[in-house]
Amino acid sequence: MRPVGHGDVTAAARAMLCVPPVARESLCRRMIQEADFADRFVKRMGRPHRHWGNGTLMAAARARPLADEPHLGEERYCRCLETVFRLLLEWRMRRRTGDFFKRNRSEIF
Repeated sequence: MRPVGHGDVTAAARAMLCVPPVARESLCRRMIQEADFADRFVKRMGRPHRHWGNGTLMAAARARPLADEPHLGEERYCRCLETVFRLLLEWRMRRRTGDFFKRNRSEIF
């Protein structure tokens, strides 16, 4: 996945606000996987992936409906941001072993 910036995190959280709370973590994992796969595609093919974009988390999020960005005092939004950060940290810790993808592959396919 391309380096993650503020816009990537907020776009992912805004996409998560559009789904029921029980589906948010799964959606976030999927967006992280799509961004990582798209980045690999770009490096290999020299062009963005037609569905998942250029390898940024923002492109993966923007492939979905996005809620208007609420203020940071909004509890649902804070919980979504927290989930994005937690799963990004998990992804970074696990990406070398491939465990993140093995555990969650069924969510993509």
